[in-house]
Amino acid sequence: MDPQTFNPNSRMRASDQDRERAASVLNEALAEGRLTAQEHSERLDSIYAAKTHAELVPLLEDLPAPSGTQSPSRTGPAGQRGGRIVAIFGGASRKGAWRAPATSTVVTVFGGADIDLRDAILPGREITIKAFSVFGGMSITVPPDMRVIDSGVAIFGGRDVSGNSAESERPDSPVLRLEGACVFGGISVKHKQRKSKRKAIP
Repeated sequence: MDPQTFNPNSRMRASDQDRERAASVLNEALAEGRLTAQEHSERLDSIYAAKTHAELVPLLEDLPAPSGTQSPSRTGPAGQRGGRIVAIFGGASRKGAWRAPATSTVVTVFGGADIDLRDAILPGREITIKAFSVFGGMSITVPPDMRVIDSGVAIFGGRDVSGNSAESERPDSPVLRLEGACVFGGISVKHKQRKSKRKAIP
């Protein structure tokens, strides 16, 4: 998403999708060190409070478009493309038999998120979570047979990812790719047995 997509003079009302696209620019800028944790938090608050395109432009005009960004998905909440979970000075959770998107962004700012993938309905063999935690925490629970590949970074924070098991090393094991960054925050990934006997992938 090119930040210049938004018209600086437009009074067009911003949609949730517009705000999500704008937030993705901030998240990538934080991960690259272009924004401090405080700047990211302040701009993110402003993005989700923005009502028009003109209000979004000043928050993005000094930042490049995220690398490899594609047009936002229009597949909706069925979990086939992308999703967003945001916890700012609060909490968020996804548990039980929920539909996990192929790619999702989870942002915690002075808040926490609890993501449980053990009984989640996955769209395929592999999903990606872009996790950003700023002065916050995030807990991700995965089933024993899920392989976790963590390529994120920690800046004055911590990433605690439990080791993969023999089950998760099988060729047909589901894969969680964990990306993003934690700044003065923490991300924990634990393997636990499923609560139900239902298979994660139909």
